[in-house]
Amino acid sequence: MPSTAATVLPAGTLSAAPQPVLATGDGLVLRPWRAEDAPAVHAVFQDPLIHQWHLRAAESLAEVAGWIEEWQRAWSGERNAQWAVADADTDRVRGRVALREIALDEGTAEVAYWTAPEARGNGTAARATAALARWALDEIGFHRLELSHATANEASCRVATKAGFVLEGTRRSAALHRDGWHDMHLHARVQGD
Repeated sequence: MPSTAATVLPAGTLSAAPQPVLATGDGLVLRPWRAEDAPAVHAVFQDPLIHQWHLRAAESLAEVAGWIEEWQRAWSGERNAQWAVADADTDRVRGRVALREIALDEGTAEVAYWTAPEARGNGTAARATAALARWALDEIGFHRLELSHATANEASCRVATKAGFVLEGTRRSAALHRDGWHDMHLHARVQGD
């Protein structure tokens, strides 16, 4: 069916080139995931805060290795793009940032992140999220990036705000976590913010 609006980003905008490495300029690098990252991801997913705010659980290294394979393949499909957030000097995994639910034709995507326990409280998630948003909006040409988190997750709200995502409202009873239904804050950044 033909569209009545212009396509914001054509198919191939992402997949025509290899997934880039993005530097934050302050000691972190966003890089594609590698098979050898599986032990670090598995360790993060043993953390109680990850269990509280994320739907996935990691029962084995083999399971996490499968996730990483999915994350590596996702770039070519242009629906999801996942980056490891690593220390620029040591390459130690500090977290993850992602563009999910990518709609190139509309120029939109959803931003997601998590942070390793030892990397929390020093701006890792906010710095990585801001770098990803700058790249997506300014270099690639996305029009709008959305970010959602449980209203009870105050740390995630601080990350969104520090990364320049404006709070737009609350989606009532919008996400099911292990402890029940949660209201979700909706934040967004658009070109020109």
